[in-house]
Amino acid sequence: MQWSLFLLLLMGSCPFFACQNYEYHYIDQKMTWDEAQRFCRENYTDLAMVYNTTDMERLRNSKGTQGPSINQEEAWIGLYSKPGIENMTWHWSLPGTEYDGIKCGTEQPDKGYQFCQVIKNNGEWKNVASNNTCRFICYKGSNQPDTYYFSRETKTWPEAQKYCRENFKDLVSGFSLFNDNSPTGEINSILQTLFSNQCCFIGLFRDNWKWSSGSSFSFRYWNTNYVYTDPNAQKCAVTALKEDGRWKKSDCSEKKPFFCYDDKMILIKEKKTWKEALDYCRKNHMDLVSITNHHQQKMVQKRAQNVLTDFVWLGLLYSCPLDMWFWVSDQVVCYDNWNSYAKNANCDYAGAMDRDGGNKWYSRPENEAHNFICAGKF
Repeated sequence: MQWSLFLLLLMGSCPFFACQNYEYHYIDQKMTWDEAQRFCRENYTDLAMVYNTTDMERLRNSKGTQGPSINQEEAWIGLYSKPGIENMTWHWSLPGTEYDGIKCGTEQPDKGYQFCQVIKNNGEWKNVASNNTCRFICYKGSNQPDTYYFSRETKTWPEAQKYCRENFKDLVSGFSLFNDNSPTGEINSILQTLFSNQCCFIGLFRDNWKWSSGSSFSFRYWNTNYVYTDPNAQKCAVTALKEDGRWKKSDCSEKKPFFCYDDKMILIKEKKTWKEALDYCRKNHMDLVSITNHHQQKMVQKRAQNVLTDFVWLGLLYSCPLDMWFWVSDQVVCYDNWNSYAKNANCDYAGAMDRDGGNKWYSRPENEAHNFICAGKF
């Protein structure tokens, strides 16, 4: 193991995964959204998907020194609205926060479906239009002694989200935080300071936007003047090519430049031991694939749909001397997706993902032969 990884372990550090398994490409050709989607799928992986603000910065930088087309101020990304009320879904604003089935109140809005989440101090959860103004709660980060910021001023929901992301991490997200059995009870204490007629935005919102790749992650980067799309309208998302790259909706039939992404993951349908798989990936590509967040897990799951063996090898190895799991790319195992009964700490064992049981991780003997996924070179 390299000293860089060993020092990180001593510090108990879980740094953000900087070596992404995908890259962005700016295509300075004008096409409709459907034409751009077809081009990206034929030449790369798909139209660009964006997981968080770090991705957004990487996408903007991918244009490099290329100037936009003459008088062109925006470009397509892979987000589009899927018509139909039945396609309206709830999401948490903070990237990687799993949606836990909670809904915003029991009422069914009869028009517009332009609603975000709000909570009042009496415990009522209610659908509220995004242009309403309320106080709001930001999540600062788990390493902050004072975890949350409670605003004294009021903003619309998009404005509140923008403020939280620029100054902290995001709007507070995750239903468990509002449970009376929450470890800190801090959120409920904050809400008790509201007057009975005051409201407070949190990170739950509903929309009918989907990603071209089929991914369901919830990151949005709308212009703060954005008005949610009517659920029966077909619209596609563009990102500004100047300033901060904020998104807005546009007619899908318009012709614009666009961004593609390439995940550079290669499924090898050969049966090899873990060590043979590692050697193959390092000789022919870059390395066995690493998974360090929920987003990457989803991307690897998509590749694993076509495996021919019960398991697919990952770049995950167990070290007996250190009694720990680590990624061969020298990344600490911060995020994990272990089967609850399968994280066996045995020498000569490596990590694999199952094909049919929910794509959980399993500890398997290194001498078993399975298909595997390589991370490609950029």
